[in-house]
Amino acid sequence: MARARSRGDTRWARPPGGPNRVGTTRTGVAAKPLGRHAVQAVSAGGPKRTGGGPRYADRVTIYRSTQDGPVPLDPVSEGAEPRPKSSWRAAPFAAVRGGLVGAAESVPGISGGTVALVVGLYDGLIDAAGDLLHACRTLISGLVRRQGVGEGLRALRAVDWPLLVPVLAGMATVLLLSLKTIAPILESHPVPMRGLFFGMIVVSIAVPLRMMPDRFRVLDGGLMAAGAVLGFVLTGLPQAELDRPPLWLVFVGAAVAINALVLPGLSGSFILLAMGLYVPILHALEDRNLVFIGVFALGAAVGLGSFVKTLQWLLHHRRQVTMAVLAGLMTGSLRALWPWQDGEHGLEAPSGSVALPVLLALFGALLVLAALVLEAKAQKKKAAERP
Repeated sequence: MARARSRGDTRWARPPGGPNRVGTTRTGVAAKPLGRHAVQAVSAGGPKRTGGGPRYADRVTIYRSTQDGPVPLDPVSEGAEPRPKSSWRAAPFAAVRGGLVGAAESVPGISGGTVALVVGLYDGLIDAAGDLLHACRTLISGLVRRQGVGEGLRALRAVDWPLLVPVLAGMATVLLLSLKTIAPILESHPVPMRGLFFGMIVVSIAVPLRMMPDRFRVLDGGLMAAGAVLGFVLTGLPQAELDRPPLWLVFVGAAVAINALVLPGLSGSFILLAMGLYVPILHALEDRNLVFIGVFALGAAVGLGSFVKTLQWLLHHRRQVTMAVLAGLMTGSLRALWPWQDGEHGLEAPSGSVALPVLLALFGALLVLAALVLEAKAQKKKAAERP
C-alpha cells in the first residue's frame, strides 16, 4: 500500500514497486487515487523556493511507474487514472476495426469518426494520438533546449502502440483497397448504397448519446440541434472540380479533411469533394505523385496535431456537451446519405424502385443495432468479471 505524508504544502507518495520520491501536488489539491501504478507529480522541475517560502508550479503531470522508472503522461484531468494500454494479442481485432474506419473514409458522406465510435475505437484513438503528440513535442523540446531525449523517449513508450499501430495499418490498407472497390460500386449504384449507409448512420446516432456521463438536458438538446444544422450545411456544399490544384490548397485541404475524419458526422472525403481535391488525390495515388502525396500528408499531420489535443481535452473535461454536438453532427450528415439526390446533390422525393433502398436501410440499421447489443453484452460481462 502506498504511504504518504504531508510536509508543508506538499504530499509525497511511494507507489508499490516505484521509486522512493515521486513528486508533489499543489496546495489545496486533494489527493486522489490514481491507480496501482500511477502517481501525481509536478512536472516543472519540482519545488522552487523564493523569499516567502516554497512555491510550486501549477502544471500537474501524471506519472506511471514502470520498470524503467516513472513515465510522464500528458494529463487530461487532474487526478485521472491513465487509460490502460492495449495488448498486442488484440492487435488483429484492432486492425479489423481500423479497416472498417478506413472503408468508411473512402465513401463521401460516411464519417470515419462515426464508425470509430460504433466499433469502440474513438476514445482510445484520440487519447493515443494525444499522447503521441505530447511525446513528439517533449522529444523536440528536449533537443532544442539541449536537455536530452530521455523524457521524450519515456513518453513515447507510454503511447498505446498496441492500439495505434494496428488500427492505422488496417485503416490505410482498407482505405486504399476501398478506393478501388467500394467507391466504384457507390458510383454505379448510388441509390441503394446510400440507403444502406443511411440506415447504418441513423442507428449510430445512439452511440454518442449512450456515451454521455449524465442524463440528457435541455442544453444538450440545443447543442445537438446546432450540430445538426452545421452538419446539414457542410454536407450540402456544392462539389468543386479542379484539374491541377495548387499545392497550398492541397495542404489546407488535407488539414481540414483530417479534422473531419476525427469528428463523427463529418466525412473527410466529402470535404475533399467540396474543395475539388478528391479526384486529384485519387489520380496522385494512381500516378504515385510523391510531391503531391507528401504535401497532403504534411497538411494532414499539421491539421491533426492542432486539433487532437483540443478534442482530447473536450472528451475528458466537457464530455456531456461534446457528445451532444457529435450526435448533432451525425444527424445533420444524413443529408449526404439521403438515397434520392439529383446531380448536384440536391434532395429529391423518393422515386423509382423504392423497395430496395428501404430494405437496405433496414438491413444497415439492424446490422449496427446488433453490433451495439453485442458490444453492450461484452462490456457487461467484462464488468462482471472484474474483482
